[in-house]
Amino acid sequence: METIPYLLLGLIAGAFSGLIGIGGGLIIIPALVLFFGMGQHQAQGTSLALMVPPIGLLAAWTYYKAGYVDLKAAGLICLAFFFGGLLGAKAAEHLPDLMLRRIFGVTLLVASVKMILGR
Repeated sequence: METIPYLLLGLIAGAFSGLIGIGGGLIIIPALVLFFGMGQHQAQGTSLALMVPPIGLLAAWTYYKAGYVDLKAAGLICLAFFFGGLLGAKAAEHLPDLMLRRIFGVTLLVASVKMILGR
């Protein structure tokens, strides 16, 4: 396993995460599938595994100091995300890789169109 490409992916995803709040879903997962040859399940699992440590701590602290963090909302979302992640992972285990990849792609497409159109 080459170390440098993974470090570059982490640096790019981290920079975009700090800049516009994206990383795992929009950059890391597609990169792992398209450039590193992982299946969709493995890419999603790897992305979730790297979220375990507080990877966004410094970026979140920067936003917090500027007054851009709602701690109550973050805490509630985090709590629900904890259990929602378990439910989603259990469901994903039962889907074929191609179906999971298509669901992922459609989700990104819909979110992109909505963001571009401002609705």
